[in-house]
Amino acid sequence: MPDVASVTVTPLSPVLGARMDGIDLHRPLDEAAFAVVHDAFLRHQVLCFPGQHLSADDQIRFCGYFGRADSDYKAPASQLAPADRTRADYRKGVMLVTNVRKDGVPIGNLPDGDMQFHSDGAHRPNPYLATTLYGIRVPREGGDTLFANLYAAHDALPPSMKERIEGLRVHNVYLLDATDAAEFDADDPRMRHAVHPLVRVHPETGRRALYVNRLMSRWIEDMDRAEGEALVAELVAVSERPELVYAHKWTQGDFLIWDNRCVNHARSDFTPDEVRLLRRYTISDAA
Repeated sequence: MPDVASVTVTPLSPVLGARMDGIDLHRPLDEAAFAVVHDAFLRHQVLCFPGQHLSADDQIRFCGYFGRADSDYKAPASQLAPADRTRADYRKGVMLVTNVRKDGVPIGNLPDGDMQFHSDGAHRPNPYLATTLYGIRVPREGGDTLFANLYAAHDALPPSMKERIEGLRVHNVYLLDATDAAEFDADDPRMRHAVHPLVRVHPETGRRALYVNRLMSRWIEDMDRAEGEALVAELVAVSERPELVYAHKWTQGDFLIWDNRCVNHARSDFTPDEVRLLRRYTISDAA
C-alpha cells in the first residue's frame, strides 16, 4: 500500500491533467490511497501514473475502483465484416489501440493517423464514465493523445450562448474504428446513435460541461437540420481552442485515466515505421 503522504500530484498543464507519483498500480490501493486518486481525478480530469508495469488484471482492478471495468473480450474491428461494424457490441472489452499488423491485418483497433476529438461512448445511451490507457510501446515522435477541457469550453461561452443551448439535446453517431466523421454516413439507420444533453452536468462535481465533439456530434434535436449542424460546428470549434487543450507525449509505462463526462480526446499522427501499442479498458457506471 502506498504511503499517501509520499504521493505527489503535479499539474501537467494550466488547463487540465496531473501526474501522480508515489503509487504503484501493480499493487491494490487501500481506501485512503484511492481517496487521494479520486480527488485528483475529479480536480484534474486526466491523471498520468508514470513508470508503471501493469498486467491486464492490474488495469482491470484499478478500473473497478471507479465503477464497472468493461473487461470482456471484444473482437478487433479488423475481424468484422464491414456491415458488422455497425452492429458491434461497444459495451465491453479490452481494446488494443495499435498499428501492429499480422499478415497485413491490424491486431487491434484505430491503427493509424490522426483521430478527431471525441468522448468515448457518446454514441451510446449510457456513455463510458472513464477510459484507461496503458502505454506498452510508444512512438518516439507523434501519436500524442490530446485532451480538451469541456468545463472550460462551457465557461468560455458568452452568457447569451449558454442560455441558448441550455436544455438542448445533440445527436451523436459513430461507426466502430472510424477516426474521422467523414468515414461514415450519420443518416445510415444501422449506425449506433444516441441523443444527449448538449450541456452535461457532472454527477459528482455538479459543474457544467459542453458535451459535444467533432467525431460523433452531428445535429440538434427539434431544430432545423442545417441550423443545428451549424450550431454544433460552432460549439465544436470552441471546445477545440488550443488554450483548452493539453497534448500528452507518451512515455513507455505511462498509465492514463480520464473522465469522459467532461473531457474530449483526440490523437495526433505518427510515422508508419513507428510502433504504437496501448491497452485500453473503459469504465462504466457500477449499475
